[in-house]
Amino acid sequence: MAEPILMPALSPTMEEGTLSKWLVKEGDTISPGQVIAEIETDKATMDFEAVDEGVIEKILIPEGTEGVKVRTPIAQMKGDGGASNPPPASKASGGDGSGEAAPVGATPPPKSAPAPTAEHKNGARVHASPLAKRLAEQAGIDISGLKGSGPNGRVIKSDIEAAKSSPRAAPQQAPAVQQAAPQQARANLPDTPKPSTPALPYKEGEYTLEKMDGMRKAIARRMTQSFRDVPHFPLTIDVEIDKLLTARKQLNARLESQSVKLSVNDMLIRACALSLIKVPAANVSFAGDAIMKHKHAHVAVAVAIEGGLVTPVIFYADQKGLSQISTEVKALAEKAHARKLMPQDYEGGTFTISNLGMMGIRNFNSILNEPQAMILSVGAGEQRPVVKDGALQIATMMSMTLTCDHRAVDGAIGAEYLNALRTFIEDPMMMMA
Repeated sequence: MAEPILMPALSPTMEEGTLSKWLVKEGDTISPGQVIAEIETDKATMDFEAVDEGVIEKILIPEGTEGVKVRTPIAQMKGDGGASNPPPASKASGGDGSGEAAPVGATPPPKSAPAPTAEHKNGARVHASPLAKRLAEQAGIDISGLKGSGPNGRVIKSDIEAAKSSPRAAPQQAPAVQQAAPQQARANLPDTPKPSTPALPYKEGEYTLEKMDGMRKAIARRMTQSFRDVPHFPLTIDVEIDKLLTARKQLNARLESQSVKLSVNDMLIRACALSLIKVPAANVSFAGDAIMKHKHAHVAVAVAIEGGLVTPVIFYADQKGLSQISTEVKALAEKAHARKLMPQDYEGGTFTISNLGMMGIRNFNSILNEPQAMILSVGAGEQRPVVKDGALQIATMMSMTLTCDHRAVDGAIGAEYLNALRTFIEDPMMMMA
């Protein structure tokens, strides 16, 4: 009996993707763990692995097809008729399989073989595969707190692996159900209407049209949604960074033997994280009818790559030293440029920093990166005339603009946060305490 293989959801926010390449053809026999296709999401190209053994009976969606909706049948497989075919694990194309996402699966289980279940704390039942139950027990993970990505919400192996590999699974972190609140709140808002092609007042032959890829489409959709739906306001300050630059130079001299070279941005990330802890009212997210207060600072860093912008996260930045932050930023930037970021690399930030100073931009406003309630726009450091103790002097100044979600952060809270940030930047020894 032929069963459908469905387009997987390779991240919680994925709605559609491009079926880049088939690695099998009709009539091929496939086995568990075999990569059968490459799927391009808005962030990366992922390998799509089979779980069960069977024969590809028919390919329904040809390779190169864009905009394939999640859970759309992309092929038919004829299995052995006995085992169910839950969703496969996935990994970044060309990777070593160390980062697995939690896709929605290939083939749903037959009605005659209902998915195994595990007890919930409150007595309810949650669907889970036997393998997922065993792996959860071995890892000490409460399976009742996970949202399954398999058929009918079943918890599968890739869900357990994602929970194990994600820093957000740390015991100090809020429960998984609580973390999902912003996404649930977003789901209640209307979808962004798909724009129609406008009538262009330009002469035919005097321009070219470049079709947007999945990343560009996702950016357009999310930024339109955020700018339209979130009541936001900017707060701008100027900070003196001469002491920060001196501290950076001294630290780099000490770290030279360790092949670590700190950037101004690395120091700003730590300053932002410490400021979030110092002003907890600013480290929040809007969650519908509640304000989610985060216990730690997970700082997302805007990275410009070909075709768009991604925001990998430095998790627990408030607990990490400058060397570790610098090392992680460089590693994530390399993964971003190679289009190999996994969902656990860019989801779960509580704050974003976007720095265009290296491009000579003095001042700019950023659009909020929901569900985060604040984003900091950092301009170039430049020498400017300033007045100190009634005398005119020259100092290296940097302009920063904090964009705030007014539903969760008021002006006074935003101003308190910026004052705390100024303290860490203008007295960098405070960051070493």
